[in-house]
Parts: sequence; structure tokens; C-alpha cells
Amino acid sequence: LQRRERVRAAMLHAWTSYEKFAWGEDELQPLTKNGVNSFGGLGATIIDAMDTLYIMGLHTQFQKARTFVAGLNFNINYEVNLFETTVRILGGLISTYDLTKDDIFLTKARQLADRLLPAFNTETGIPYGRVNLASGEARNPVGASVLAELGTLQVEFIALSQRTGLQKYRIKVETAMRTIQKIFPKDGLLPVYIDPHTLQRYDKVTFGGTGDSFYEYLLKTWVLGGKTQAVQGYRQMWERSMDGLMTLIKKKAPYYYVFERNSNGDLFPKMEELACFIPAMLVLGSYDASAQKKNQYLWLAQQLTTTCYNFFYSSPIRIAADTYIYNGKEMTIQDPKNIMRPETLESIFYMWRLTNNKAYREWGWNIFLAYEKYSRVENGYVGHVDVITGKKDNKMQSYFLAETLKYLFLLYSSSDNFLFNQWVFNTEAHPIKIIPR
Repeated sequence: LQRRERVRAAMLHAWTSYEKFAWGEDELQPLTKNGVNSFGGLGATIIDAMDTLYIMGLHTQFQKARTFVAGLNFNINYEVNLFETTVRILGGLISTYDLTKDDIFLTKARQLADRLLPAFNTETGIPYGRVNLASGEARNPVGASVLAELGTLQVEFIALSQRTGLQKYRIKVETAMRTIQKIFPKDGLLPVYIDPHTLQRYDKVTFGGTGDSFYEYLLKTWVLGGKTQAVQGYRQMWERSMDGLMTLIKKKAPYYYVFERNSNGDLFPKMEELACFIPAMLVLGSYDASAQKKNQYLWLAQQLTTTCYNFFYSSPIRIAADTYIYNGKEMTIQDPKNIMRPETLESIFYMWRLTNNKAYREWGWNIFLAYEKYSRVENGYVGHVDVITGKKDNKMQSYFLAETLKYLFLLYSSSDNFLFNQWVFNTEAHPIKIIPR
């Protein structure tokens, strides 16, 4: 209870700092005491944090957020990132609707989704990565669509169709997925760039950035649909991808790592902290696996959670770096920044739920204390440019409130909250009610 209250107090500190210096803007810059708009000025922190406020019982703050959402107008001449807008803002609106049954959130979700739909207007149905909310013009900055972005839309758009009865949202994302199914490789591992016109695939295979949540959503779309026959194809694709994942696992004593695969097929000895979502995914996937695969998934989940916690524990300030690389002797820091990502805490939360092993609660607490000591500033929380020197950055990421603090709060809450057979967390930690397809 004391730990939960400490996390709640951290949320209040983050929220009130944002409220004071950046209200209505996307994210707070705590050191310069101003806001910055990374997502079109839609108040991303407000919408991302709403369900956390509600879950933590911060009702006064939640009501102020609701008033802001009620006045939102999405008709703005701004080119948004389809993926980020879907998981943070659309996902946040749907989740808050599921928690409160307040129709304003579903109405706003529909208004936003309608402005995102033009991104899917390609010959193959694979969406562009950017879309202008006012004009509907869509494009890809680099020519191709990004795997993690085109494959991390299904949970939100299908959930919206289920709640509104309008099938256009589901049809768009499932058309894209049917196209992917046709080109899905035997090992289930896709390169991170796919041309939406020619379906040419190129570049590396990774469970880090640009690849990660594609695999997560294969599983979670199946979970969202109630694991029925209608969504069985997603599970089958996911299991193939997990067979592929096993070929990327390497042991560098005493830890196991997830490496990347170059376009020439060789393994590249790099692992991002982003890939620390994998244990949580494996725990969720283990519930309906065969006995052999269940043991395999849970063994790997345990090993990788230990690896990811060590990223934090071995750091000079007990906060993980962003990227690690093997130098021939050991894994060393490649990119020393930390932007308060939630993935390791997410996996610690899932491992706690699975095992009730108190060690996971201790690990989570140690990470929280490190953030309190090194990331908490007078007006919010900041990441680090360098975890070796301790040099801070000037950004409080919206997902710090949406994910990092939520997973910590749930780690010290009753295990009856958000049962995995009733709710599925989107990749931004927004809990969405499971509705069988």
C-alpha cells in the first residue's frame, strides 16, 4: 500500500507539473518550464494519462482532462504519425470509454479515427505512416511503410468497430493484415520496411524499434477478439514469429539477449531496451500454448526479464541505457540515453502476475527509486542524455504517465485488477476490454 501511494504521488507530481507549465500542449519540458507539440498539439499527455488518473482514483484531475477532451477539434492542418496517434490518443480515448462508459470518449475516438482513415488508401491496403488531419493527404517520409507502425493499429481500430458497430475501421486494418499474411515468411520474421505499393521488403529484422510492436499486436489482436476462430490466424502468425525469435536469442554469460538480423541474414549483436517488452508478450502468449511451447516461452521470459533488469542494475545511476552492443567480450552501452521507457517494468509486472515471486516487486521498486532519485526534478520528470554521466534531457514523455507509472501502480495493486482474460493492454498500456469476435 505504501509503495502504491508513492507511485500515486509521483503521478500527481508529473501531472501537476504538466498542468502548470504545458496544459493543452503535447508534452512538458520540465527544465525550461514550457510545453512542446510533438503530436499536433492534441494534448497528448492529457489523453495518454487519463486512464492512469482514473485507475489511481485522481478524480479531480480526471474531470479536468475530460473537459479538455470534450472541447477537442481534430480538424487541424497538421501531419500526424499514424502509429503514435493511434496508440497514444485513439487508444487512450477507447480505454477511457471502456473504464467510464462516458460517450464523449467514444465520440472523440470516432472523430479522430475518421481523420486517420485516408492513410489506408493504398493499392495493397498497407497504410502510409503520416496523414494530415485536415486534408487527408498521406505519405511515407522514407518511401516505405514501417513494420511496427503498419502492424500496431489493429487493436484500436478493431475495438472501435466493436464499440460503434461501424465495420469500416476493422476492415481497413484487417485488409492491411491480410496483405501481410500473403507475404508472411516461414520464420515469421519480417524486415522493418515494406513498400505499400510493390510490397518490396528490405532492411534488418529486429524486435527493437521499427519492428517491436508488430509482433506484440499479432498476439494482442487475437486476445482482444476473445481467442475465437475468427482471430485464430493472428495467433498462428504470432507462434511462427516466436519460432523465429528463438533464432535471434544468444547467451553471453550469464545473460541472454535478443540480437538483430542484418539484411544479409547475419546476426548483429545489438539489443535495445525497447525489446524488453518481449517477456510480457511471452507471458501473455503462454496461457494458451502447448505444454512444450509454454515451457519454452516462460523460460525465455524469465531469462530476458533478468537481462533487462540488469540493464538498470548495472548502470551507474541504476537507470538503463537505450541500446547495448556486444564488443567481443561483453555487452556494453552503445546509446547511453534513457527516455523513461516502460518496457522493462511492463515485463516485471507480467512476471509478477504469473509467478507471485516477490523479487519482481523488489526489482520494480528499485527502478522506481532510481527514477525518483535521478529523473525527478522540481517540475516533473526527465530522461537522460547519458546514464553514464547522469546528464539529463528536457522532456517528460507522455508515456511516462500512460505506461511507466501505470505498470508500477498495478505492480503494487491487487492481482484481480485488469485480469488478462478480461482486458488487453495496448502497446501504450491502455487497458481495452476484451470482446469475443
